[in-house]
Amino acid sequence: MARAARAAADAGLAGLLVAPGPDLVHLTGYQPVPTERLTLLVLADGHDPVLVVPTLEAPDAEHAPGAPALTFRDWTDGRDPYAVTAPLLDGRGRFGVSDNAWAMHLLGLQKQLPDTSYVTLTETLPMLRAVKDAAELARLEAAGAAADAAYEEILKVRFSGRRETEIAAELAGLLRRFGHSQVDFTIVGSGPNGANPHHEAGDRTIVQGDMVVLDFGGLKDGYGSDTTRTVHVGEPTAEEQHVHNVVRAAQQAGFDAVRPGAACQDVDRAARKVITAAGFGEHFIHRTGHGIGVTTHEPPYMIEGEDRPLVAGMCFSVEPGIYLPGRFGVRIEDIVTVTESGGRRFNNTAREMAVVE
Repeated sequence: MARAARAAADAGLAGLLVAPGPDLVHLTGYQPVPTERLTLLVLADGHDPVLVVPTLEAPDAEHAPGAPALTFRDWTDGRDPYAVTAPLLDGRGRFGVSDNAWAMHLLGLQKQLPDTSYVTLTETLPMLRAVKDAAELARLEAAGAAADAAYEEILKVRFSGRRETEIAAELAGLLRRFGHSQVDFTIVGSGPNGANPHHEAGDRTIVQGDMVVLDFGGLKDGYGSDTTRTVHVGEPTAEEQHVHNVVRAAQQAGFDAVRPGAACQDVDRAARKVITAAGFGEHFIHRTGHGIGVTTHEPPYMIEGEDRPLVAGMCFSVEPGIYLPGRFGVRIEDIVTVTESGGRRFNNTAREMAVVE
């Protein structure tokens, strides 16, 4: 919280206003259910952090990991929570606001404090959660290992003759079996559905000869996993194997580009160069990667135009893909962290195309 307050001051902000959501979890460990009742962490450099909280929720807030560092300002139903909060903001200035703050809460503050202005944290402090400490890295590594274990197990089940939803349900169960408390997604894109990067598992029956994209992840001990492997039901054709080989080479090139001081876009460029050279450039239709932490998608992003330098402790996906509409898709994804000497993967299952029944 102290580092965040200093970062806000360095960015020219009067302070930070953090609503329930990933930023509040990251800073305090407190995770209330967002409701119409205002809960708001107020951070300002040189001041103690203050959590504005409904009185009926104060007992839970006071048991949060970050509670010893907090001063609490509670308010009861019937009182104006914005009047309680306004004195903490000194009446004027520009504040960073967590992206998921409710509009009704922000408008309530603006009504109380017409001389204040607000900007989203993604716009002004996009790297607030980007560089992980040793404890965070350990949790991300454990989440990656759990996702790997789920993948190894799903390879043992029968795919042919079963619906995508059945495989997705098995994947979700495996993630929970290996310690995930929350499953965020289990993409199972078979045959032509694999050409849609964010295809939601449906009732299509998987058949012999299908390429199947498996992209899955969630939260384990509060930190995210996200991995993709593409498998084939029965032996692949030469063309299918070729496309998979191109994506695997591109994924390796993206990983090899990871090092301190390199720009985020360098990772995207390295992977995209391989796919373009193979003649599939128009079929790589998304960024190469996204950050991960207490959410499965957060800054930094590996995309052309993002010249922010990589820093040791950043964690993000490297996930190039090729998508041939109406036919099939291939994607390979690992979570990678930046070290002082390069990159280190948190996903370590085989990247060669697995053949399933």
